[in-house]
Amino acid sequence: MSIRSATWPFPARIKTELQIDTVLLTIVLALLLGGFVILASASISISDNATNNPFFYVQRQLLAAVIGASAGFVCLFVPMQVWRSLGLLLLLVGLALLIVVLFPGVGHEVNGSTRWLRLGVMNLQVSEPARLCFLLYLAGYLVRRNKSLRDEFTGFLRPMIVLTIACVLLLAEPDFGAAVVLLTTALVMLFVAGARIRDFLIFFAVAVIAMAALVLAAPYRMKRVTGFLDPWADPFNSGFQLTQSLIAIGRGEWFGVGLGESVQKLFYLPEAHTDFVFAVYAEEFGLVGSLVLIALFLALLWRVFRLAMRAADAERFFEAYIATGLGTWLGIQAFINIGVNMGMLPTKGLTLPLISYGRSSLIITMICISLLLRIHHELAVDATPVNRKRRKRSKKA
Repeated sequence: MSIRSATWPFPARIKTELQIDTVLLTIVLALLLGGFVILASASISISDNATNNPFFYVQRQLLAAVIGASAGFVCLFVPMQVWRSLGLLLLLVGLALLIVVLFPGVGHEVNGSTRWLRLGVMNLQVSEPARLCFLLYLAGYLVRRNKSLRDEFTGFLRPMIVLTIACVLLLAEPDFGAAVVLLTTALVMLFVAGARIRDFLIFFAVAVIAMAALVLAAPYRMKRVTGFLDPWADPFNSGFQLTQSLIAIGRGEWFGVGLGESVQKLFYLPEAHTDFVFAVYAEEFGLVGSLVLIALFLALLWRVFRLAMRAADAERFFEAYIATGLGTWLGIQAFINIGVNMGMLPTKGLTLPLISYGRSSLIITMICISLLLRIHHELAVDATPVNRKRRKRSKKA
């Protein structure tokens, strides 16, 4: 699919037809539109009880989708080379966001966590844009310092120092889930870029010791871990969320109880429209519906990683690392959210991408999709006969 865009002046003039990955776009739209239906069902009771408007959260999510689509539309016309050149600035922006939110009176606290900045019409969860800034910076670093990364421990250590600082700031909010997603995504990008296995082993040993210390040092984290291991031992306290989630999933059986017919969302299951929206979906659509949703996420990841391989084959390594990072981010976050709902992982405050209520998450996810579409466009343009001939001539010269 192509869109003629030669007359658009901002922010980067495209003199060729805009090449759109229709498969990726179709998968994203299916998840996004399906997400509105799921969110409407999961949030209708809590919305009506809290605001007397049964579609309160859906309307707010719709506004976030409009903002995300607008921002993504602008990013679609920014060449990837521009993002690469802004790496250091993006790193500073990411760190600044994580620091500012910790200032007393600046960060907005909810349920004991200070993760948000008030921006008029909405609260911005700073970990979302900060994570994207870090990944863009890291992709540029992996291109610039690839030889050092492959041959020297210092090449591996430099980005890990930056990521450690970012994770410390995230844990100060506290936001353990966001720190895990950022660190995992960065490690995958480093591995793909050719970091040595022994460097990973050293870091993993230190990271495991540090995470164990963090769990043991914070009673609420230890309580979450023990509650996850045996939620039925304390079903009305530490295991309440998980037991209610498992009850919802179990009620769904093969084909679900029907759209809008969930019982667990009626004030039994906490955070039914955010962290545990998958449980409500599973209750209403059953195992078959759950497998369809999981298949859509797998199709999304397949398309993104295929794009990363195409970029690597074309020797556009910055774009390859970005696609790898964004695909890993979306995949890990979806896996953790679904795993938490099914009792496979301890509870984390992470949304299900494009599905759960979370305006910051939705906006940044749509910007990420726009970057992927931009990468597809540039690869498609490079593959045209004229550009192939130009590259051959430049190599000969």
